[in-house]
Amino acid sequence: MIVVADTSVILNLCFLGHEALLPVLFGTVHAPPEVEAEFMRLAAADIRFMGLAFPSFILRTAPKTTTHAWAQSPVLHGGEIAALSLALELRADLVLMDESEGRAASIALNLTTMGLLGILIQARKRSLIPSVAALLDRLEQEARFWMAPSLRANILRLAGEAP
Repeated sequence: MIVVADTSVILNLCFLGHEALLPVLFGTVHAPPEVEAEFMRLAAADIRFMGLAFPSFILRTAPKTTTHAWAQSPVLHGGEIAALSLALELRADLVLMDESEGRAASIALNLTTMGLLGILIQARKRSLIPSVAALLDRLEQEARFWMAPSLRANILRLAGEAP
C-alpha cells in the first residue's frame, strides 16, 4: 500500500503519542519535505506541539513537480500541495489529510483520503488502542482539535464505543 501523509495527521498522532500506529496500519508512509518543514515549524512555535519530533520511519519523498493547475489554489498550503503532488506521482492508495480544503482537492483528484479520526477508528477496531474517547478528549481539550458533537458521536459509534 502506498500512503502519503500531510502535516496535521502526523502532528496530532505525535501529540497523542501514537505515531507508531502509522507503520502498523499502513506499512511505509511517505511525506514530502514541505510536510516535515511545516511539522518542525509548528513543533518549535506552538506550545501545544513544543518538542515533538518528526517520526524517523516516515520516508521523506519530494514530488518531482508541484506545478499542476490545482496547485495554484489560494486555499491549499505548501504541505498539502506537495503531499497531493506526491500522491499523484506515486499513484498513492491513500492520502492522510485532515484539512477540509485538502480533502476536497484530494477527492477532486480521485485520491482516497483518511484523516486522524479514521486512523483512530481503524486502530481501535484492530485493538491497537484501548479507547478512542480518551484520545478525542485529549485532542479537544489539549490540542484545541475541534469537532462537531455529532461527528464525535459518529466516530465513537464507528469505533464501537457508543450505541
